[in-house]
Amino acid sequence: MELKSKFSKEYQVMVNDVDFMKKIKLSAIFNYFQEIAGLHSDELGIGFNTIQKDYGVVWVLIRIRVDIVKYPLWNDEIIIETWPQLPRKFEFDRDFIVKDVQGNIIARAVSTWVILDAESRKLQKSEVIAIDYPPIIKERAINCILGKLKPYSEPKLAYKRVIGCSDIDMNCHLNNSKYVDFIMDCFTMDELKKYRAKSIQVNYMGEALPGTTIVMRKCIESYAPNIVYVDGLDESTNNTIFRALIDVVPNE
Repeated sequence: MELKSKFSKEYQVMVNDVDFMKKIKLSAIFNYFQEIAGLHSDELGIGFNTIQKDYGVVWVLIRIRVDIVKYPLWNDEIIIETWPQLPRKFEFDRDFIVKDVQGNIIARAVSTWVILDAESRKLQKSEVIAIDYPPIIKERAINCILGKLKPYSEPKLAYKRVIGCSDIDMNCHLNNSKYVDFIMDCFTMDELKKYRAKSIQVNYMGEALPGTTIVMRKCIESYAPNIVYVDGLDESTNNTIFRALIDVVPNE
């Protein structure tokens, strides 16, 4: 079978994927990206089940940025395309484009993944799962560097969240899309009615396990009133579990 440089899949936005305004939730977009990345990785021979069985490692998302032009609505049909870049020493980059049925680009994303030992959770070199890639598409969905995030203003407590068993994915930790729901819960209903996320970057810095209490903090950055910083700390250790930066704009 000829390996595809780019993988695409059609999705219909279902009722569980939308918010109270019948607009797709950011977490649903993250779920779609996770699924299609897994499907393409399966086709390339480095899917979740394959690498855990053959190499004892698991995929983990560590950074992602999503830029949204237009939010799909309930029952809308969309097409998502994804393609990988050649891996670096430890990191694997993967890009995504979301289109409507007319072919208009409505969202773009870039992401960085690593592989961890399934037992020790230690970072492994990319060469552990080295394969012959199909021709690489060098064009990037977003021309940016997924760098470190830090607050310029002082974050304040938004709320606390205890991680339950239903939050845990097949890697036995909090799934990346769940963090996005927690981030959006830092905003009020009125704020979500007035504003939407134009862009979001999330850096995942630690694992959250069942029973972990995450201290959610938030601040509006002093250098730009439309930039909101959110992070989550492990209450027991004060270690940072994730950091996020959201660019918000008024709803149309």
